[in-house]
Amino acid sequence: EVQLVDSGGGLVQAGGSLRLSCAASGFRFDDYAIGWFRQAPGKEREGVSCISSSDSSTSYADSVKGRFTISRDNAKNTVYLQMNNLKPEDTAVYFCAAGIDCMVDAAIVYDYWGQGTQVTVSS
Repeated sequence: EVQLVDSGGGLVQAGGSLRLSCAASGFRFDDYAIGWFRQAPGKEREGVSCISSSDSSTSYADSVKGRFTISRDNAKNTVYLQMNNLKPEDTAVYFCAAGIDCMVDAAIVYDYWGQGTQVTVSS
């Protein structure tokens, strides 16, 4: 059974940090790019970051560049999203997804999705 389990969300003050984790099982993790998306209430889902399967190259949305860092540990089948200098506008449910290519703004290329983890940033 394919599973992606998102975790690490929580409530943090503006300027604080969180690290999200995405633990994968049930498929060849090394062969898949992993992306992070988020969806705030009343807004469309947006891509945040992704990391490729081949050379671990990364891509970020402009809104998070310089603040968020994505990484992967293939030995643990886990991807991390380190989020620093969080802002209230980062408040959303964050989802990880596994797909054939690292495309930060193309949800269609992702086959498997996690259940989401809530991130709330207070001002």
